[in-house]
Amino acid sequence: MNRYFYDLHIHSCLSPCADNDMTPNNIAGMAALKGLQIVALTDHNSCRNCPAFFDACKKQGLIAIAGMELTTAEDIHLICLFELLETAMRFDQALSNKRINIKNRTDIFGEQIITDAEDTIVGYEQNLLPVATTLTIEAAYSLAKEYSAVVYPAHIDRRSNGIVSTLGTFPNNPPFKCAELKDSALTEHYRSLHPVLSDKKIITSSDAHYLWDISEAGDANSIMLDDTPYSGDLVRKRLFEYLNG
Repeated sequence: MNRYFYDLHIHSCLSPCADNDMTPNNIAGMAALKGLQIVALTDHNSCRNCPAFFDACKKQGLIAIAGMELTTAEDIHLICLFELLETAMRFDQALSNKRINIKNRTDIFGEQIITDAEDTIVGYEQNLLPVATTLTIEAAYSLAKEYSAVVYPAHIDRRSNGIVSTLGTFPNNPPFKCAELKDSALTEHYRSLHPVLSDKKIITSSDAHYLWDISEAGDANSIMLDDTPYSGDLVRKRLFEYLNG
């Protein structure tokens, strides 16, 4: 068993609300400097920068996780993580007809930049990504599970787009195994308010939109994993076993 430090909620320059310096290579470099070993890219309703992110993480010796922050019809944010990059990209395609296409206004919301493995700009997403999809929370959960995703509510301790602030409680269904807190110190507070959280794993991640917001290695964002015989694929597999357990 070895300890791994993670951040499973990071936005790249594909998200309009993220800084343009949040390129895949810059994210991987900063994550390495901050002592992380496992990092997930979770842009709004898109996985299109995940291939470049995987290449960037490989150069830094990091274990990359392909993900997405999906916005439900109720305007709730769900983290969707995929063990395989290929599966994430198929899910991204499956979501294409669930998005509401509203033209992005870069002067208001910011650019939505798609890069290659060298951070060269290869395109821009034209439709505004963070807007709600047509999927209810139950439908979003079901669709993501069809692609073997780990799905859990993002930043439940936040007013905007948090499941608790939106619904007034943490629901029994969908049957989430995890929940994300930005501030781990609030874990017991939220468990006392919402007993349904007592048997759920609490994931602490940054929701970083700027390089300096990426989590630093610490007890709150660490996990013990059996990595023998070591390989990045095995660590990724063990992480998903933990999140699904």
